[in-house]
Amino acid sequence: MPNEVFSESLPLADLLVRSAQAHPERIALAFPDREFSFAQVRDAAFETARGLFALGVRPGDHVGLLMPNSPEFVEGYFGAALLGAVIVPLNARFRSAELSYVIEHAQLAVVLTTDSIADRTDFRAILSDSLPSLSGSTPGAPLELPEAEHLRHIVMLRGEASRGFLGQDDLAVAAATIDLETVHQLRSRVRVRDVAMVLYTSGTTAHPKGCMITHEAITRGSVGRAAENVPFDEPSEERALWCPGPLFHIASMQAFLASIAMGATFVTDVFVDGQRALELLKRYKVTSIWPWFMASINGVLGAEGFDPHELRHVTSVILVGPPSELRRVQGLFPQAALINGSGMSELAGYYCMSPKDDSVELRATTAGKAVAGVEARVIDPETGREATRGELGELLLRGYSLMLGYYRDPEKTAEAIDADGWLHTGDLFRHLESGHLVYEGRLKDMLKVGGENVPAVEVEAYLCTHPEVLIAEVVARPDARLDEVPVAFIELAPGATVTEEAIIEYCRGRISSFKVPRAVYFKTSVEWPMSATKVNKVALRQEALERSTVQHA
Repeated sequence: MPNEVFSESLPLADLLVRSAQAHPERIALAFPDREFSFAQVRDAAFETARGLFALGVRPGDHVGLLMPNSPEFVEGYFGAALLGAVIVPLNARFRSAELSYVIEHAQLAVVLTTDSIADRTDFRAILSDSLPSLSGSTPGAPLELPEAEHLRHIVMLRGEASRGFLGQDDLAVAAATIDLETVHQLRSRVRVRDVAMVLYTSGTTAHPKGCMITHEAITRGSVGRAAENVPFDEPSEERALWCPGPLFHIASMQAFLASIAMGATFVTDVFVDGQRALELLKRYKVTSIWPWFMASINGVLGAEGFDPHELRHVTSVILVGPPSELRRVQGLFPQAALINGSGMSELAGYYCMSPKDDSVELRATTAGKAVAGVEARVIDPETGREATRGELGELLLRGYSLMLGYYRDPEKTAEAIDADGWLHTGDLFRHLESGHLVYEGRLKDMLKVGGENVPAVEVEAYLCTHPEVLIAEVVARPDARLDEVPVAFIELAPGATVTEEAIIEYCRGRISSFKVPRAVYFKTSVEWPMSATKVNKVALRQEALERSTVQHA
């Protein structure tokens, strides 16, 4: 048969319960300093679920998770899912203004957080800044905050109690009052078309938007995409996935859930560090690596002692980047299938991926084909007509994994999803005759330079062919004569000393004159303005404008 992959849709928490029953002693979750079996993860999740129920959480209530990758995140994630509550992952990089907005907008009943990594990020302090009334709360009593009227408790899954915060001991005492059978009954009542999560995604709007994702979308999608596109030829007990990205982001979440579903070991870390990651890849003989973005894999490739021959157990690499970089990574892992793709929160993850039978060149130069259950079409964004194959246009998507809409925002939902159920992504793609999709940037990243259309990604791809350029981001800067001109922000390879003039000269005569950046600004790896795992181009456009104003003052 041409396609023997079957769809599998089930409530989110059942992924863990089933795998824990089948492989109780197998390692489910691994960090540099500790690891947990499926049975241990399951038992911790049930304990958290009992505690949440005792605090008044019921099916449909919203539970926020504010923490990086950690055992506590996994306990809270599945603990809320077991009750049929709605999980709201909170970006661990949020600060007071962003966090207070999402807590109120998402109508969170409980926020789960941790003190276990306070040496890196003090979530207790961040929450106290976000919710000024918290300091006046009665210890142990339900919260009554004017800035977050639905919020009843903030719980430290690891940490002591303080004013406004319940400690881990408080949760354990509460959990002891709830029978385990209560949780099982609630778990059995969850429907696959119920909302499992609200994923807040940042864009060009003033505030993040909350994508309502069903249990079917996140489970059927995460499991199905891995089965359809990722070769897992080794026995299930030997499977191990490494993913360093934050679990509050859909990119990493789908890899995590696929790993849980197949009874594999999910290998990750509290923060991204190339040296620690390399040691984990070797220790757990990782078979599938999911760095997602070049910055993560480059940390591993540049780590002391990196030798691709010691990683011959890697059979797949899921990675997005410029073709030249993807070819380079493929060359280092010739035994592995390099898998390209594209995804978004609104579709609960990947909506296109490299098919298993794609050539190396197709994997490097296209985002693959639409995954099973997702329809894709490209239209002329100005006229709405269907674009011809190979013509640049806006990508529209439809399918079972599409969000139900933006939470508490019917206007934005109506703007994004048309009457026929198509999501207008705002992304520019070409749909090739072969069915492959080629990403060409954001519709709003299409520069208009003297009447010429210039996809920012096209200039970025060329800049990345320079041997000293690691990352390139191109944005538009207003121009009195040409309307807009391109400006580049660049991160150089370690030790490189290339000048702005040299970068511009590298472009002259090799790409069209109207595509040559008018200015080049350099960034270090820690200076990029970020939104989850993406560079925030809104901030870059503002910076480019401010730098230009200063230069011409």
